[in-house]
Parts: sequence; structure tokens; C-alpha cells
Amino acid sequence: MRVQDLIELLQMMPEDAEVHFTYQSGDHWRTTVAPKVRSVDMGSVEYSEYHRMPKVSDPDWDAEEDTDNVVLIG
Repeated sequence: MRVQDLIELLQMMPEDAEVHFTYQSGDHWRTTVAPKVRSVDMGSVEYSEYHRMPKVSDPDWDAEEDTDNVVLIG
């Protein structure tokens, strides 16, 4: 998803609605949890073989793989 896509989707939502993000908690019941969004920042991600998905790059560590600048919602 690109920022423009997110903007278009958010424009269809009520302006006074709270924003949460969802993810699976990893518990036995496969519960989907939804904490409130607390921050929106730019950051770098790199692919993690261990997690099989992108992870946030550590700015104090020399990344072994290519990093991408992305919007991070947390």
C-alpha cells in the first residue's frame, strides 16, 4: 500500500473515529488484537529471513541487506 492509497481510504472514514492497527497476538485462540495508533514516522525496513517478512532496521547496526524507507505506524 502506498501513502496515497491510505489517504484515499481514510478520506472515506469518519474524521472523529479513533485509529487502531490489528495483528494476531500469537496466542492459542489466534486472537486478533487492536491497539491504538500512537505514532506515525518514517523509518527503514529490511527483509528478515528468520521472520519471513520485513523488520524495522536498527539504525545503529550496519544492515547486511538492502533497506527501504517506509511509513511506520505504531
